[in-house]
Amino acid sequence: MTDHDVTILGGGPAGLAAALSLAERGLSVAVLERAGLPAWAEPAFDGREIALTHHSVSVLKALGAWEHIPQVAISPLREARVETGRSNHPLTFDTQGRGVEALGYLVSNHCIRRGLFLAASRHSNIRLLGATATRHIRRIGEDMTVVHDGGEITCRLAVGADGRFSQLRRMQRIGAVMQDFRRSMLVCRMAHELPHHHVATQWFDDGQTVALLPVNGGASSVVLTLPSEQIERLRMLDRDAFNAEIMERVGNRLGNMRLVSTRHSYPLRAVYAHRFAAPGFALVGDAAVGMHPITAHGFNLGLKGQEILAQEVGAGLARGESPGSLLALRRFERRHRLATAPLFAATNGIATVYTRDEPAFKVLRRTGLRVADALAPFKSIVTEMLMDRHGAA
Repeated sequence: MTDHDVTILGGGPAGLAAALSLAERGLSVAVLERAGLPAWAEPAFDGREIALTHHSVSVLKALGAWEHIPQVAISPLREARVETGRSNHPLTFDTQGRGVEALGYLVSNHCIRRGLFLAASRHSNIRLLGATATRHIRRIGEDMTVVHDGGEITCRLAVGADGRFSQLRRMQRIGAVMQDFRRSMLVCRMAHELPHHHVATQWFDDGQTVALLPVNGGASSVVLTLPSEQIERLRMLDRDAFNAEIMERVGNRLGNMRLVSTRHSYPLRAVYAHRFAAPGFALVGDAAVGMHPITAHGFNLGLKGQEILAQEVGAGLARGESPGSLLALRRFERRHRLATAPLFAATNGIATVYTRDEPAFKVLRRTGLRVADALAPFKSIVTEMLMDRHGAA
Protein backbone atom coordinates (compact mmCIF):
# COMPACT_ATOMS: atom_id res chain seq x y z
CA MET A 1 0.00 0.00 0.00
CA THR A 2 1.31 3.42 -1.04
CA ASP A 3 -0.03 6.80 -0.02
CA HIS A 4 -0.33 9.77 -2.37
CA ASP A 5 -2.37 12.94 -2.28
CA VAL A 6 -3.79 12.31 -5.77
CA THR A 7 -4.04 9.30 -8.07
CA ILE A 8 -4.58 9.91 -11.79
CA LEU A 9 -6.21 6.94 -13.52
CA GLY A 10 -5.18 7.17 -17.17
CA GLY A 11 -1.87 8.44 -18.50
CA GLY A 12 -2.98 10.12 -21.71
CA PRO A 13 -2.51 13.86 -22.36
CA ALA A 14 -5.31 15.00 -20.02
CA GLY A 15 -4.15 12.71 -17.22
CA LEU A 16 -0.49 13.70 -17.48
CA ALA A 17 -1.39 17.39 -17.68
CA ALA A 18 -3.54 17.03 -14.56
CA ALA A 19 -0.69 15.27 -12.77
CA LEU A 20 1.71 18.11 -13.60
CA SER A 21 -0.77 20.84 -12.65
CA LEU A 22 -1.54 19.23 -9.28
CA ALA A 23 2.10 18.35 -8.57
CA GLU A 24 3.02 21.99 -9.11
CA ARG A 25 0.74 22.80 -6.17
CA GLY A 26 2.89 20.63 -3.91
CA LEU A 27 0.77 17.47 -4.05
CA SER A 28 2.22 13.99 -4.44
CA VAL A 29 0.69 12.33 -7.50
CA ALA A 30 0.62 8.76 -8.84
CA VAL A 31 -0.36 8.13 -12.47
CA LEU A 32 -1.66 4.69 -13.49
CA GLU A 33 -1.58 3.74 -17.18
CA ARG A 34 -2.53 0.47 -18.91
CA ALA A 35 0.16 0.80 -21.59
CA GLY A 36 3.63 -0.48 -20.83
CA LEU A 37 6.37 2.01 -20.08
CA PRO A 38 8.09 1.86 -23.52
CA ALA A 39 4.86 2.59 -25.43
CA TRP A 40 3.86 5.23 -22.88
CA ALA A 41 7.20 7.02 -23.07
CA GLU A 42 7.45 6.86 -26.90
CA PRO A 43 3.88 6.79 -28.20
CA ALA A 44 3.40 5.80 -31.83
CA PHE A 45 1.88 8.06 -34.48
CA ASP A 46 -1.91 7.68 -34.26
CA GLY A 47 -2.99 9.93 -37.13
CA ARG A 48 -4.50 12.66 -34.98
CA GLU A 49 -3.34 16.25 -35.43
CA ILE A 50 -4.35 18.55 -32.57
CA ALA A 51 -5.28 22.17 -33.28
CA LEU A 52 -3.93 23.92 -30.19
CA THR A 53 -5.26 27.31 -29.17
CA HIS A 54 -2.93 30.02 -27.89
CA HIS A 55 -4.07 29.29 -24.35
CA SER A 56 -3.37 25.58 -24.72
CA VAL A 57 0.15 26.39 -25.89
CA SER A 58 0.64 28.58 -22.82
CA VAL A 59 -0.57 25.72 -20.58
CA LEU A 60 1.83 23.24 -22.20
CA LYS A 61 4.67 25.73 -21.78
CA ALA A 62 3.84 26.26 -18.10
CA LEU A 63 3.76 22.49 -17.53
CA GLY A 64 7.20 22.05 -19.11
CA ALA A 65 5.91 19.92 -22.01
CA TRP A 66 6.24 22.39 -24.89
CA GLU A 67 10.05 22.39 -24.75
CA HIS A 68 10.03 18.65 -25.52
CA ILE A 69 8.07 19.08 -28.78
CA PRO A 70 10.41 19.52 -31.78
CA GLN A 71 9.97 22.85 -33.56
CA VAL A 72 9.57 21.05 -36.89
CA ALA A 73 6.51 19.27 -35.45
CA ILE A 74 4.71 22.57 -34.73
CA SER A 75 2.74 23.85 -37.74
CA PRO A 76 1.19 27.33 -37.60
CA LEU A 77 -2.43 27.60 -38.71
CA ARG A 78 -2.77 30.95 -40.51
CA GLU A 79 -6.23 30.63 -42.03
CA ALA A 80 -9.26 28.39 -41.66
CA ARG A 81 -11.84 27.81 -44.38
CA VAL A 82 -15.26 26.17 -44.11
CA GLU A 83 -16.84 25.04 -47.39
CA THR A 84 -19.95 23.15 -48.40
CA GLY A 85 -20.60 21.40 -51.70
CA ARG A 86 -18.46 22.28 -54.69
CA SER A 87 -17.73 25.81 -55.97
CA ASN A 88 -19.62 27.48 -53.13
CA HIS A 89 -18.75 30.61 -51.15
CA PRO A 90 -16.42 29.66 -48.24
CA LEU A 91 -16.48 31.02 -44.69
CA THR A 92 -12.94 32.13 -43.81
CA PHE A 93 -11.14 33.06 -40.62
CA ASP A 94 -7.66 34.59 -40.47
CA THR A 95 -5.31 36.60 -38.25
CA GLN A 96 -5.44 39.96 -40.05
CA GLY A 97 -5.29 42.85 -37.60
CA ARG A 98 -4.83 40.61 -34.56
CA GLY A 99 -1.10 40.93 -34.03
CA VAL A 100 -0.34 37.21 -34.06
CA GLU A 101 1.21 34.91 -36.65
CA ALA A 102 -1.35 32.13 -36.39
CA LEU A 103 -4.89 31.24 -35.32
CA GLY A 104 -3.36 28.28 -33.52
CA TYR A 105 -0.83 25.49 -33.98
CA LEU A 106 -1.17 21.96 -35.30
CA VAL A 107 0.82 19.33 -33.41
CA SER A 108 0.57 15.54 -33.70
CA ASN A 109 -1.10 13.92 -30.73
CA HIS A 110 1.80 11.54 -30.15
CA CYS A 111 4.24 14.48 -29.90
CA ILE A 112 2.06 16.12 -27.23
CA ARG A 113 1.81 12.85 -25.33
CA ARG A 114 5.58 12.38 -25.43
CA GLY A 115 6.22 15.96 -24.27
CA LEU A 116 3.87 15.60 -21.33
CA PHE A 117 5.35 12.22 -20.39
CA LEU A 118 8.88 13.63 -20.38
CA ALA A 119 7.81 16.56 -18.21
CA ALA A 120 5.98 14.27 -15.78
CA SER A 121 8.84 11.75 -15.60
CA ARG A 122 11.18 14.51 -14.43
CA HIS A 123 8.88 15.93 -11.75
CA SER A 124 9.85 14.93 -8.22
CA ASN A 125 6.22 14.86 -7.01
CA ILE A 126 4.99 12.45 -9.70
CA ARG A 127 5.23 8.65 -9.72
CA LEU A 128 4.46 6.94 -13.06
CA LEU A 129 3.12 3.37 -13.01
CA GLY A 130 2.93 1.79 -16.49
CA ALA A 131 1.28 -1.53 -17.40
CA THR A 132 -1.09 -0.95 -14.49
CA ALA A 133 -4.85 -1.40 -14.79
CA THR A 134 -7.31 -0.11 -12.21
CA ARG A 135 -9.55 -2.86 -10.85
CA HIS A 136 -11.66 -1.07 -8.27
CA ILE A 137 -12.08 2.22 -6.41
CA ARG A 138 -13.64 2.53 -2.99
CA ARG A 139 -14.08 5.40 -0.57
CA ILE A 140 -13.54 4.92 3.16
CA GLY A 141 -13.99 8.06 5.24
CA GLU A 142 -11.93 10.82 3.62
CA ASP A 143 -9.69 8.40 1.71
CA MET A 144 -9.98 6.82 -1.73
CA THR A 145 -8.46 3.37 -2.20
CA VAL A 146 -7.45 2.46 -5.74
CA VAL A 147 -7.03 -1.28 -6.25
CA HIS A 148 -4.77 -2.05 -9.22
CA ASP A 149 -2.77 -4.92 -10.70
CA GLY A 150 0.13 -4.50 -8.30
CA GLY A 151 -1.69 -3.68 -5.07
CA GLU A 152 -3.43 -0.63 -3.63
CA ILE A 153 -2.92 3.13 -3.46
CA THR A 154 -4.65 5.32 -0.91
CA CYS A 155 -5.20 8.97 -1.73
CA ARG A 156 -7.51 11.88 -1.01
CA LEU A 157 -8.44 12.49 -4.66
CA ALA A 158 -8.79 10.03 -7.57
CA VAL A 159 -9.04 11.50 -11.08
CA GLY A 160 -10.56 9.51 -13.96
CA ALA A 161 -8.78 10.28 -17.24
CA ASP A 162 -9.37 7.07 -19.19
CA GLY A 163 -11.17 8.41 -22.28
CA ARG A 164 -14.69 8.86 -23.54
CA PHE A 165 -15.62 5.19 -23.00
CA SER A 166 -14.44 5.48 -19.41
CA GLN A 167 -14.74 2.38 -17.23
CA LEU A 168 -13.90 4.51 -14.19
CA ARG A 169 -16.90 6.71 -14.87
CA ARG A 170 -19.09 3.61 -14.78
CA MET A 171 -17.36 2.35 -11.62
CA GLN A 172 -18.43 5.56 -9.91
CA ARG A 173 -21.98 5.14 -11.25
CA ILE A 174 -21.78 8.34 -13.27
CA GLY A 175 -23.93 8.25 -16.40
CA ALA A 176 -23.30 10.16 -19.60
CA VAL A 177 -25.11 11.59 -22.60
CA MET A 178 -23.82 9.74 -25.66
CA GLN A 179 -24.47 10.64 -29.29
CA ASP A 180 -23.45 8.14 -31.95
CA PHE A 181 -23.09 9.88 -35.32
CA ARG A 182 -22.96 6.48 -37.09
CA ARG A 183 -19.83 7.52 -38.91
CA SER A 184 -16.12 6.89 -38.56
CA MET A 185 -13.19 9.07 -39.49
CA LEU A 186 -10.02 8.00 -41.24
CA VAL A 187 -6.87 10.01 -40.48
CA CYS A 188 -3.48 9.94 -42.14
CA ARG A 189 -0.76 12.19 -43.55
CA MET A 190 -0.33 12.76 -47.27
CA ALA A 191 2.38 14.65 -49.14
CA HIS A 192 1.21 16.80 -52.07
CA GLU A 193 2.72 18.83 -54.90
CA LEU A 194 0.79 22.10 -54.38
CA PRO A 195 1.47 24.27 -51.30
CA HIS A 196 -1.14 24.48 -48.53
CA HIS A 197 -0.04 27.99 -47.39
CA HIS A 198 -0.87 26.86 -43.81
CA VAL A 199 -4.60 27.02 -44.56
CA ALA A 200 -6.90 24.47 -42.90
CA THR A 201 -10.02 23.47 -44.81
CA GLN A 202 -13.17 21.85 -43.43
CA TRP A 203 -15.24 20.73 -46.40
CA PHE A 204 -18.80 19.38 -46.16
CA ASP A 205 -19.29 17.61 -49.46
CA ASP A 206 -22.13 15.37 -50.63
CA GLY A 207 -21.89 12.11 -48.69
CA GLN A 208 -18.61 12.94 -46.99
CA THR A 209 -16.81 15.41 -44.75
CA VAL A 210 -13.16 16.19 -45.45
CA ALA A 211 -10.66 18.17 -43.37
CA LEU A 212 -7.26 19.10 -44.77
CA LEU A 213 -4.94 20.21 -41.98
CA PRO A 214 -1.61 21.79 -43.01
CA VAL A 215 1.55 20.35 -41.47
CA ASN A 216 5.18 21.19 -42.13
CA GLY A 217 7.15 19.48 -44.85
CA GLY A 218 4.76 19.87 -47.77
CA ALA A 219 2.11 17.57 -46.32
CA SER A 220 -1.39 17.69 -44.89
CA SER A 221 -3.31 15.58 -42.46
CA VAL A 222 -6.37 14.18 -44.21
CA VAL A 223 -9.43 13.59 -42.03
CA LEU A 224 -12.20 11.84 -43.94
CA THR A 225 -15.61 11.08 -42.42
CA LEU A 226 -17.79 8.37 -43.97
CA PRO A 227 -19.95 5.42 -42.91
CA SER A 228 -17.82 2.94 -40.99
CA GLU A 229 -17.81 0.22 -43.66
CA GLN A 230 -16.48 2.69 -46.25
CA ILE A 231 -13.76 3.87 -43.89
CA GLU A 232 -12.65 0.29 -43.30
CA ARG A 233 -12.48 -0.34 -47.05
CA LEU A 234 -10.28 2.74 -47.51
CA ARG A 235 -8.06 1.80 -44.59
CA MET A 236 -7.30 -1.56 -46.21
CA LEU A 237 -6.97 -0.31 -49.79
CA ASP A 238 -3.55 -0.62 -51.45
CA ARG A 239 -1.54 2.61 -51.51
CA ASP A 240 -1.85 3.49 -55.19
CA ALA A 241 -5.62 2.99 -55.20
CA PHE A 242 -5.88 4.87 -51.91
CA ASN A 243 -3.90 7.84 -53.26
CA ALA A 244 -6.07 7.99 -56.37
CA GLU A 245 -9.34 7.86 -54.42
CA ILE A 246 -8.28 10.53 -51.93
CA MET A 247 -7.21 12.87 -54.75
CA GLU A 248 -10.63 12.42 -56.33
CA ARG A 249 -12.44 12.95 -53.01
CA VAL A 250 -10.62 16.24 -52.35
CA GLY A 251 -11.21 17.48 -55.88
CA ASN A 252 -7.50 17.37 -56.80
CA ARG A 253 -7.09 20.70 -55.03
CA LEU A 254 -3.57 19.83 -53.79
CA GLY A 255 -2.33 18.16 -56.97
CA ASN A 256 -0.71 14.75 -56.80
CA MET A 257 -0.96 13.23 -53.32
CA ARG A 258 0.74 10.23 -51.77
CA LEU A 259 0.34 8.50 -48.44
CA VAL A 260 3.31 9.06 -46.12
CA SER A 261 1.98 7.60 -42.84
CA THR A 262 -0.02 4.78 -41.38
CA ARG A 263 -3.81 4.99 -41.63
CA HIS A 264 -6.04 5.07 -38.54
CA SER A 265 -9.79 5.05 -38.00
CA TYR A 266 -11.94 6.20 -35.08
CA PRO A 267 -15.71 5.98 -34.46
CA LEU A 268 -17.49 9.31 -34.13
CA ARG A 269 -19.29 9.40 -30.79
CA ALA A 270 -19.74 12.38 -28.51
CA VAL A 271 -19.95 11.96 -24.72
CA TYR A 272 -20.94 14.34 -21.91
CA ALA A 273 -20.85 13.01 -18.34
CA HIS A 274 -23.88 13.68 -16.14
CA ARG A 275 -21.47 14.70 -13.38
CA PHE A 276 -17.80 15.67 -13.41
CA ALA A 277 -17.26 15.01 -9.72
CA ALA A 278 -18.22 12.82 -6.77
CA PRO A 279 -16.82 12.70 -3.23
CA GLY A 280 -13.07 12.26 -3.64
CA PHE A 281 -13.35 11.75 -7.41
CA ALA A 282 -13.20 13.92 -10.54
CA LEU A 283 -13.34 13.37 -14.30
CA VAL A 284 -11.10 15.16 -16.80
CA GLY A 285 -10.46 15.00 -20.54
CA ASP A 286 -12.71 12.89 -22.74
CA ALA A 287 -13.96 10.98 -19.70
CA ALA A 288 -15.80 14.19 -18.79
CA VAL A 289 -16.46 15.68 -22.24
CA GLY A 290 -15.74 13.81 -25.47
CA MET A 291 -16.36 16.26 -28.33
CA HIS A 292 -17.12 15.66 -31.99
CA PRO A 293 -13.91 16.81 -33.75
CA ILE A 294 -15.74 19.12 -36.15
CA THR A 295 -14.84 22.26 -34.16
CA ALA A 296 -11.38 20.99 -33.10
CA HIS A 297 -11.94 21.95 -29.46
CA GLY A 298 -11.87 18.57 -27.71
CA PHE A 299 -8.23 18.53 -26.60
CA ASN A 300 -8.28 22.22 -25.72
CA LEU A 301 -11.31 21.69 -23.47
CA GLY A 302 -9.54 18.73 -21.87
CA LEU A 303 -6.54 20.92 -21.03
CA LYS A 304 -8.84 23.62 -19.71
CA GLY A 305 -10.73 21.13 -17.54
CA GLN A 306 -7.64 19.85 -15.78
CA GLU A 307 -6.46 23.44 -15.34
CA ILE A 308 -9.74 24.38 -13.64
CA LEU A 309 -9.54 21.29 -11.43
CA ALA A 310 -6.02 22.20 -10.29
CA GLN A 311 -7.03 25.81 -9.68
CA GLU A 312 -9.97 24.84 -7.48
CA VAL A 313 -8.03 22.16 -5.59
CA GLY A 314 -5.24 24.70 -5.04
CA ALA A 315 -7.72 27.30 -3.82
CA GLY A 316 -9.16 24.71 -1.43
CA LEU A 317 -5.71 23.85 -0.08
CA ALA A 318 -5.14 27.53 0.68
CA ARG A 319 -8.33 27.44 2.79
CA GLY A 320 -7.24 24.29 4.59
CA GLU A 321 -9.40 21.88 2.59
CA SER A 322 -8.39 18.35 1.57
CA PRO A 323 -7.33 17.75 -2.07
CA GLY A 324 -10.52 15.69 -2.41
CA SER A 325 -12.78 18.31 -0.80
CA LEU A 326 -16.27 18.05 -2.26
CA LEU A 327 -16.56 21.85 -2.07
CA ALA A 328 -13.53 22.24 -4.35
CA LEU A 329 -14.76 19.53 -6.70
CA ARG A 330 -18.21 21.14 -6.97
CA ARG A 331 -16.58 24.46 -7.84
CA PHE A 332 -14.58 22.69 -10.53
CA GLU A 333 -17.70 21.00 -11.86
CA ARG A 334 -19.68 24.26 -12.10
CA ARG A 335 -16.90 26.09 -13.92
CA HIS A 336 -16.16 23.25 -16.33
CA ARG A 337 -19.84 22.78 -17.11
CA LEU A 338 -20.20 26.48 -17.94
CA ALA A 339 -17.15 26.23 -20.20
CA THR A 340 -18.28 23.09 -22.04
CA ALA A 341 -22.07 22.61 -22.10
CA PRO A 342 -22.92 25.37 -24.64
CA LEU A 343 -20.06 24.38 -26.95
CA PHE A 344 -20.93 20.68 -26.71
CA ALA A 345 -24.55 21.35 -27.69
CA ALA A 346 -23.55 23.74 -30.49
CA THR A 347 -20.95 21.31 -31.86
CA ASN A 348 -23.44 18.44 -31.98
CA GLY A 349 -25.94 20.72 -33.72
CA ILE A 350 -23.37 21.77 -36.31
CA ALA A 351 -22.31 18.16 -36.84
CA THR A 352 -25.94 17.19 -37.49
CA VAL A 353 -26.77 20.05 -39.86
CA TYR A 354 -23.51 19.87 -41.80
CA THR A 355 -23.42 16.13 -42.33
CA ARG A 356 -27.01 15.61 -43.56
CA ASP A 357 -27.45 15.46 -47.33
CA GLU A 358 -31.18 16.17 -47.69
CA PRO A 359 -31.85 19.15 -50.02
CA ALA A 360 -33.10 21.39 -47.18
CA PHE A 361 -29.88 20.87 -45.21
CA LYS A 362 -27.74 21.63 -48.29
CA VAL A 363 -29.57 24.92 -48.83
CA LEU A 364 -29.25 25.78 -45.13
CA ARG A 365 -25.50 25.10 -45.22
CA ARG A 366 -24.86 27.22 -48.31
CA THR A 367 -26.98 30.10 -47.03
CA GLY A 368 -25.52 29.91 -43.53
CA LEU A 369 -21.91 30.08 -44.70
CA ARG A 370 -22.55 32.98 -47.08
CA VAL A 371 -24.40 35.02 -44.43
CA ALA A 372 -21.84 34.21 -41.72
CA ASP A 373 -18.93 35.26 -43.95
CA ALA A 374 -20.58 38.64 -44.52
CA LEU A 375 -21.01 39.33 -40.77
CA ALA A 376 -17.74 40.85 -39.58
CA PRO A 377 -18.70 40.91 -35.84
CA PHE A 378 -19.67 37.22 -35.96
CA LYS A 379 -16.42 36.28 -37.67
CA SER A 380 -14.44 38.28 -35.13
CA ILE A 381 -16.13 36.51 -32.20
CA VAL A 382 -15.57 33.06 -33.72
CA THR A 383 -11.94 33.88 -34.56
CA GLU A 384 -11.25 34.90 -30.96
CA MET A 385 -12.93 31.70 -29.76
CA LEU A 386 -10.74 29.63 -32.10
CA MET A 387 -7.61 31.37 -30.87
CA ASP A 388 -8.57 31.45 -27.17
CA ARG A 389 -5.99 33.88 -25.88
CA HIS A 390 -7.67 34.37 -22.50
CA GLY A 391 -7.72 30.95 -20.90
CA ALA A 392 -9.92 29.40 -18.22
CA ALA A 393 -12.63 31.73 -16.99
